[in-house]
Amino acid sequence: MKSMLPLLLAAAGAAAGPCDLYVAGGTPCVAAHSLVRALYDVYGGPLYQVQRSSDNMTIDIPLLAPGGFANSAVQDAFCVATDCEVTRIYDQSPSGNHLGKAPGGGNAPLPDKGVNASKHRITVGGHPVYGAYFEGKMGYRNDTTTGVATGDDPETLYAVFDGNVYNNHCCFDYGNAETDNNDHGAGTMEAIYWGNCTGWSHGAGTGPWVMADLENGLWAGNTSLNTGSPSIVDEAYVTAVVRGGSNNTFGLRAGNAQAGPLDVLFEGTRPVHYSPMRKQGAIILGIGGDNSDGGIGVFYEGAMTAGLASDSVDAAVHANIQAAGYGK
Repeated sequence: MKSMLPLLLAAAGAAAGPCDLYVAGGTPCVAAHSLVRALYDVYGGPLYQVQRSSDNMTIDIPLLAPGGFANSAVQDAFCVATDCEVTRIYDQSPSGNHLGKAPGGGNAPLPDKGVNASKHRITVGGHPVYGAYFEGKMGYRNDTTTGVATGDDPETLYAVFDGNVYNNHCCFDYGNAETDNNDHGAGTMEAIYWGNCTGWSHGAGTGPWVMADLENGLWAGNTSLNTGSPSIVDEAYVTAVVRGGSNNTFGLRAGNAQAGPLDVLFEGTRPVHYSPMRKQGAIILGIGGDNSDGGIGVFYEGAMTAGLASDSVDAAVHANIQAAGYGK
């Protein structure tokens, strides 16, 4: 696997972002969201939009330079002496799958709030930036997407989360969901879940775990207990990956976003009643497919691909995240 990394980096360019690596691997991003940095080396558009409570004015938060980090000073100046809410997270991919505040759904009928734009400040690569801190009843969604996997189509999803912020409620997710905000049954979602819910499946210990929300179930594998998926503790930042294969296969990966390998948590067949998949292609962040909005967590960046990325590409993306310098 490691021998492929130099080839991928060479194909993508020296300043490659995660989505450049996916393109080089033949599985381009169809969604790329981040409050922290560009996920392509040439992306120069805005990362997210904030709205201040004092006068309801909005501003887009730009990059310091194309391919670089968020210019958080723009937010700081705009939000001085008032509260600001993140109202939009821009899709950096050509698909234009931007995320807005989620409407109500079958589980929680009221629309969700946006996150407090200034609540969670960290340093990445020496730059002050903000993460999206979800405190419950907060979420983002796009029900009319372009290019996102549907049916049993394959895809890969990755995200970077804060390793210390989580709970056991449903559902702090990022990924593929129903297009009408209602629960359509097993196999109509495929999203990354972060937390320590044990209602359907879980890993070893007391959590938290990286699991897959496949609708009507958060899965650490294909049974109620996967002892091969350890609790992820003492990691400030976590890389999480769901590998959504066709033909009754899926996988889970996780790793320390600052150092170390991307570990295989599960690779195998899907749980009973989850094949073939019936993905619908909406995108959610911070909530479940039916707007279950009890989860908490912090999201920094994530992407979704067309096609199933190789293990080598997953490893290269993880290495790229580490090179970005979370917490440094």
